[in-house]
Amino acid sequence: MNHVYLLSDATGETVERVARAALTQFKDADVRLHRMGQVRSREDIIRALDEVSRQPGIIFYTLVNSELSQFVRTETELRQLEAVDFITPLLFKLAEFLEMRPQKLPGLQYEMNSEYYRRMEAVDFTVKQDDGQEPRNLHKADIVLVGVSRSSKTPLSMYLAHKGYKVANVPLVQGIDPPAELEQVVQERVVGLIIDTQRLVDIRSARLRNLRQSPRGSYADYRQVEEELALCRRYYRAHPAWLVIDVTNKSVEESAAEILSRLHGDIRHD
Repeated sequence: MNHVYLLSDATGETVERVARAALTQFKDADVRLHRMGQVRSREDIIRALDEVSRQPGIIFYTLVNSELSQFVRTETELRQLEAVDFITPLLFKLAEFLEMRPQKLPGLQYEMNSEYYRRMEAVDFTVKQDDGQEPRNLHKADIVLVGVSRSSKTPLSMYLAHKGYKVANVPLVQGIDPPAELEQVVQERVVGLIIDTQRLVDIRSARLRNLRQSPRGSYADYRQVEEELALCRRYYRAHPAWLVIDVTNKSVEESAAEILSRLHGDIRHD
C-alpha cells in the first residue's frame, strides 16, 4: 500500500482532483489517499506531518500562505519526507505570464516584487542543478555543495535557494570522478559536507525502508559508508579553499546558517 497525503488550507478538493487525475496514469498502483483540509497554522502542519511520519508516503500540498508553504518544505526535508508544492510554482508562472500579481488570495504574505522573482529564479536554477545535473552551469552557482549520498545536499540546496541563493550540488561517488567543471568554479564558494558514519548509515537505512527495499545492501553497509566518507575527507584535504561543514545532528537551518555566516563576502548575487 502506497500512501498519498493531500494537505490544503481549504477543503482539499482541488489537490485531490489533481492527484486523482495524475494517478489515472498508474492503473494498477495500490494507493490510498489521505485528505487533510483546513491546514492553516504551524501546529496544523506539525500534526499532519506527525500522521504522515507514522505511515510515510508522498505529500501533495496547496498552501497559498508563503510562510506556511516554506514551513512545510523545511519540516518535510528535516523528516526526510517527499513533498510536492502544487500552488507556488503555478502562481509564479501565472504572474509572469499575465504580468499581474495574484489578488485576494487568503494568507498571501508576499508581493510579486524583484526579491520574490530572484528567489524563484534561484529555486529554478537549484532544481536543475540537483545531484550533479548540468555541470556546465556550475560556474553560475553562488554556492556549490559537495558530499556523498544522503549527506543533506538536496535539502540544504533547496533551503538556501528559497533564501535567494543559486545552489548546485555535486555527489561524490566511489569510482566516478567529479565533473571537471568543479575545479573551474571559484573554490571559495564550494562547501564540502561531512557526516558521522553511523548517522549516515541510519539515514540510508531509513531511506531504503521507506522505499520498501532491504537495508542490508552495500548502500547502508557501515564499512562501505566509512570508505565513502574517507574518500570525501581525502578530496576535501586536496581542496583547502573549500569550506567543510559537519552536518551530523544539525538541522537544515543550522547548517545553512553556518554556511552563510562563514561564506559571508564570498557569495555573489547576480
